[in-house]
Amino acid sequence: MDQETYTLTGAIKVVERFFTLPLDYSDPQGKKIRVFARNLIPTQKAKTEEEQNKLPYMLYLQGGPGFECELEGILQISSVIHEQGYQTLWLDSRGTGLSTPFSAELVEGLADSEVFEYLKHFRADNIVRDCEAIREILIGHNTDIEARKWTILGQSFGGFCALTYLSFFSKGLKEVFLTAGLTPLVDHPEPVFECLMKKVIERNKVYYQKYPLDVQRVRTILQHLEANQVLLPNGGTLSPSRWLQLGIDFGMHGGIDRVHQLVLRAANDLELFKKLSYRLLHKIEAKQECDSNPFYAILHEVIYCQGKAANWACSRVLSKYPQFLWASMKDQAADCPVYFTGEMVFPEMLDEFSNLKALKNVGNMIATYDSWPPLYDIGKLEQNTVKVTSATYFDDMYVDFERAQETAVKIGNIEQYISNQHMHSAIRKDPSTVLATLFKISKREKD
Repeated sequence: MDQETYTLTGAIKVVERFFTLPLDYSDPQGKKIRVFARNLIPTQKAKTEEEQNKLPYMLYLQGGPGFECELEGILQISSVIHEQGYQTLWLDSRGTGLSTPFSAELVEGLADSEVFEYLKHFRADNIVRDCEAIREILIGHNTDIEARKWTILGQSFGGFCALTYLSFFSKGLKEVFLTAGLTPLVDHPEPVFECLMKKVIERNKVYYQKYPLDVQRVRTILQHLEANQVLLPNGGTLSPSRWLQLGIDFGMHGGIDRVHQLVLRAANDLELFKKLSYRLLHKIEAKQECDSNPFYAILHEVIYCQGKAANWACSRVLSKYPQFLWASMKDQAADCPVYFTGEMVFPEMLDEFSNLKALKNVGNMIATYDSWPPLYDIGKLEQNTVKVTSATYFDDMYVDFERAQETAVKIGNIEQYISNQHMHSAIRKDPSTVLATLFKISKREKD
């Protein structure tokens, strides 16, 4: 294990830790990858190394899939956790951030079949194996069995990973916290997206009720994108479908307003210049992160797969809803709104995102692969004794509430904080409220 240490303002000691771990845990002597985790220690609670070693760990598992824990994005959350007496560990899950990152240019020269075999090892099952290996390195030497365990906090896809952790390695866990992370316990993504469609439709209605003039603005923008090949600064294509993918932001706090600002700017550009400005195109490219985080597009659907192929499930589900399809809506009346899509990936993204083009064959190989191993053991989850405390949001556009409740009844020793005042991004928007409530519930004090 390699590490580097420094101190931030606010009395936070940072230990940047690098671990060399197997790519494939069934072949521990085979190919290795590097996994990175940033350890934050509140020095006011641990002034010496001895005191630091006594602080219990809370491991944070990031949402995604395919996104890292950037330092500036975790400081507010970590400060709330540190007040509870933890030191925190922020994992860049394998293939992201500083953990042997994956992207098209980093696998140049490899055959598609080699890349495909490589990517089969980057789902939740191997992410939690990495966590267990790191736990053993950091605290597995303790003589006290309880001191060898740690607490985990999973946000969104990180919560999915936490349930995989509970299924197969619960002996390493002291306690589990989830925020927007009660995944449907399915073996295929299609029923997930079927359930989520009603919430995406609802958010589109909210959007157009708030910004009724955007009905015509969006139609004008889509007409322009259909009639013209519009290239983004990095060479990607801004098609009507890709424009509508901006609706993924509808599920985040302030997302509806952010999308409106892009629509307003685009309409203004077209009125003034008859084309879209570089500044707007740069903003869109920055918001759509599949070029820099390709796992999101390539692995997004297969995070649900157990023994079945995903086969681009989003596209099949969306084909039943013409209000999301410009080809179906362009000849409708001018006051007929075209709906934005939500947290969905589509095969055309492999042609339209600049840095996904080289991964097109691999992406389709992943989509049609049907031998994915199990991600959950429902029997073990039902018999679970590890304390699980979940923040579950009634209006979550990414994790369907009803499906989340179906999952909750299959997990032993779980209690929930259910709210209709938060959205999916609540842990970043309001960490004090969310985490304080979870810590209070975790005490299991009954009135």
